[in-house]
Amino acid sequence: MKWEVDTHCHTIASGHAYSTIAENAEAASKKGVRMIAITDHGPAMGEGGINKYYFWNMRVIPRTINGVYILRGVEANILDTRGTLDLPEEFLQRLDIVLAGLHTGCFPQGLSAEENTQAIIEAIKNPYVDIIVHPGNPEFPINIDRFVEAAHAYNVSIEINNSSFISRQGSEKNCSLIAKKAAELGATVSLGSDAHICFDIANFAKAEKLIEDAKVPQENILNTSAEKVIDFLKLKGKEITL
Repeated sequence: MKWEVDTHCHTIASGHAYSTIAENAEAASKKGVRMIAITDHGPAMGEGGINKYYFWNMRVIPRTINGVYILRGVEANILDTRGTLDLPEEFLQRLDIVLAGLHTGCFPQGLSAEENTQAIIEAIKNPYVDIIVHPGNPEFPINIDRFVEAAHAYNVSIEINNSSFISRQGSEKNCSLIAKKAAELGATVSLGSDAHICFDIANFAKAEKLIEDAKVPQENILNTSAEKVIDFLKLKGKEITL
């Protein structure tokens, strides 16, 4: 399958990543990738000295670098069971794409699956949230059916995170169940490399096999077309054009 877009990429601003925006774009160009989203971690992660004004100022990033279209975004942290994110609304509304997820050190550990699910569903209801990232992380168990149903109802994409199969041990079973439920309901799915170095841009090898096994229809996968991503984001109220 041809992949034109990577919706989940980090830069040195995240503190534990190793490439610049320009390096990510160069690597994407060499791989024939047409679009990448720069989605550094929100400020609650507390790494790299990143603060909310980093995201406010993303308008200075060129729309295209090395022929690759750049989406200005964030991987926001869900902070509590109310679905509170670590960027205020006036910052979120300036971005092209908003990813949100549960992260160690930002969200309480040891909560029940129902509490974790409630937190994600409340984030899904946020009109600025476009993608829920690595929901298969076993560190934060969820009610998969409720999660996928909510994502589908609110037109929020469900990420299958390629990095999870390495960095979040035990994710594969959960991701498989999530992908199968998404296929059953016709929910939108996106693949995220979660690249923390430019060489991993658009590395979807494990995620691709999983969604193939789950029989997720190609038309429900965002990454196959830059135009498909733009159309999806427009439906979410984002004013961007290729």
